[in-house]
Amino acid sequence: MRIALVRQRYNPYGGAERFVERALAALERAGAEVTLITRRWNAAPGRRVLIVDPPYLGSVWRDAGFAHAARAAWQRGRFDLVQSHERIPGCAVYRAGDGVHRQWLEYRVAAASPLERLAIGANPYHHYVCEAERRLFAHPSLRAVICNSQMVRAEIQRHFGLPPEKLPVIYNGVDLEHFRPAVATGLRGAGTRFLFVGSGFARKGLDTALHALAQVPQAQLLVAGRDRDAPRFAALARRLGIAGRVQLLGGVDDVRPLYAAADCFILPTLYDPFPNAALEALAMGVPIIVSRRCGAAELVREGANGWLCEPADASGLAALLRRAAEHARERETRAAARASAEPFAIETVARELQRLYASLAPGARA
Repeated sequence: MRIALVRQRYNPYGGAERFVERALAALERAGAEVTLITRRWNAAPGRRVLIVDPPYLGSVWRDAGFAHAARAAWQRGRFDLVQSHERIPGCAVYRAGDGVHRQWLEYRVAAASPLERLAIGANPYHHYVCEAERRLFAHPSLRAVICNSQMVRAEIQRHFGLPPEKLPVIYNGVDLEHFRPAVATGLRGAGTRFLFVGSGFARKGLDTALHALAQVPQAQLLVAGRDRDAPRFAALARRLGIAGRVQLLGGVDDVRPLYAAADCFILPTLYDPFPNAALEALAMGVPIIVSRRCGAAELVREGANGWLCEPADASGLAALLRRAAEHARERETRAAARASAEPFAIETVARELQRLYASLAPGARA
């Protein structure tokens, strides 16, 4: 089967890009012929990559221009299926890895000041994305939307009314050999070490994590991820008097040593469809604390492999940090974390994708 995957750009620290790379490799091992349509990608030798990179000025022009060029490229090709990871109307399969923008805006507006709400409402990019989302979900060519969590599936049903049979849930996959429990490293200190992994610090709740950490003496926080507002969060740590207990590491190519050094992974996100980092942490035997607006919350058995927090609730998160300090290093907790990741091997995900593609291929029975 000839499949086109569409993703606009490559961020070496982005969860969606890592999913695409692993899915590409797994699908090719399963015999599929996969072409990646993108502006730019650090592809492995021999990978089929079709570069479409029209000029642009501003985010709306960037996304609209790529959508037009990518659609033209896949229409020229002879693909059995086109799967887009961008909101481009006309694809047969859309992977909603970025969640529902309309839902994210609802949460963001609810937490914003009056001035921030005006700015959000006046931002043309939000209008563009919401309209692209609406047209995508209403397009007659759309045959399936891959949801990476039940949360995202429910949001699409609520906002756009798609039938359940069009909304298969295929969770993110993890390489269980690459991410496996490791012997505790020398990076561990006497205090409990928490780990935050992800770009987009504001959405992922780093400010809440810092305010919570300030209430838990001796606890430390490692932060891996790129964000242009990182200096603002460093300043917040200084104001809270915890700068000596927080390390902003920037983008990290190999996060495994950080997982090995961590007692617990935290992501008190305002909204996250399903962060790969949470699944990677579980695979390495690290319990997780995530918010109830995070798709990875569906994997948490509270008190066994992690805990759930409310977004923007620093005091509630601080209480969970204290609980994690008592239990996160226990052998049973770490074994439960690893066990909860094992059903999501990247090979299992690839087989689920293959079954979906086969059901959608020309001539397949409904």
